[in-house]
Amino acid sequence: MYNILEYGAVGDGITNDAAAIQSAIDTCHNKGGGRVFVPAGYVFKTGSIVLKSNVELHLESGAMLKASENMEDYSSVPGVVRAKADPSVPSYINCEYNGKPYHYFIYAKDGEHISITGLGKIDGTEEMYYGTVGQYHIEGIVYPRVPMILVENIKHLTIRDVTLQRSGFWTVHMAGCEDVLIDCIRILNNLKMANADGIDPDHCKNVRILNSHLECADDCIVLKNTNGFSEYGACENILISGCTLISTSSAIKFGTESEADFKNVIIDNCNISRSNRGLCIQLRDCGNVSNIQFSNINIETRRFSKEWWGRAEAIYVTAIDRKEGVKAGHIKNVRFQNINCTGEGGVFIHGSNDNIIEDLSFENVSVTLDKTSKWDVDSFDLRPCQGEGIIKRKISGFYCDYAKNVALKNVNITCNDNMKQYVAQKVELHNVEDIQF
Repeated sequence: MYNILEYGAVGDGITNDAAAIQSAIDTCHNKGGGRVFVPAGYVFKTGSIVLKSNVELHLESGAMLKASENMEDYSSVPGVVRAKADPSVPSYINCEYNGKPYHYFIYAKDGEHISITGLGKIDGTEEMYYGTVGQYHIEGIVYPRVPMILVENIKHLTIRDVTLQRSGFWTVHMAGCEDVLIDCIRILNNLKMANADGIDPDHCKNVRILNSHLECADDCIVLKNTNGFSEYGACENILISGCTLISTSSAIKFGTESEADFKNVIIDNCNISRSNRGLCIQLRDCGNVSNIQFSNINIETRRFSKEWWGRAEAIYVTAIDRKEGVKAGHIKNVRFQNINCTGEGGVFIHGSNDNIIEDLSFENVSVTLDKTSKWDVDSFDLRPCQGEGIIKRKISGFYCDYAKNVALKNVNITCNDNMKQYVAQKVELHNVEDIQF
């Protein structure tokens, strides 16, 4: 055990304790591994720290690591050139990020057997990024901002029990990692802080995300295959189970960054509430999606604001070209079973005339359309895509366009009185081949 107090950490919430914490980590690693202990009763302000192989960073209940409010305390990610964002495009709809941030807070690369554990807290000091503060969004002053945890090419990664709060950007970004266990953690982010994803497995394999609670301004759990980490290949063999999720974007999502394949994914036994979208496959790049199963999930949606992507869809499956010259991959073999949906949007499936979505199955799926927000229910949303992407029209409880081999078994659509004026029909099918009821 390596107590950071013994390496010079002060824990007064004012002193930058990064050097002391790093010294404890380095000593632990150099002596073959062990536990770096963050004791209760202190707030340890810190800039960038680097985790290393065979090190467990353990935060005792009542302990806090708090991100420094000074950008000069953050190191740059080796070899990364700062991405240029279009300042005229709000970051909550910006989709041109290649996945590689410029700075890091808690970082690890090319290691194994790394853990973050304990009932303590890690705080992201989100207010350091505040730009325009609106009623529904806080626009950050820089983009991309500093992720709370960025780990690349780590084998045997464990994150257990900790509370991660007030992140100003992606909270847990794992790129090219193998054998990942995330269990019993809490992510509590400000629901107005744009781009504060929860957990982002990016080109990762053999991942289990279990028994956790997430509240995020953006996607809670989002599988990605970003361009910046494309050397790591597919995102595959993923299990998400036993989670409770609240999101201003999608509770569970694939994409939109999809430069490689997603395959062999099971999402089971989850509760989604107060979310802008529920389950989302949003394929916009060249990767494919196959062998995906969603089961035993309750979904409650409401439209978060008029600007954010999404129209409170409980289930959203789309394969659409992002822009001219960028061809979306293919979606095939996706199963939805035992799903209860309540909210302002139902099931929305949309491919294109040269990219048909194949082999979809819906069994024991219940959709209740119910009006709960102040926003109009007046359109479908295909963004990001070529053109505006907003289709102005009445919605349907189950809408499907450009698909084949679609099976519906015990699918029930109910429209409450407060939604009838917004709904064209319960089930609406276009360009669908081989549908089974």
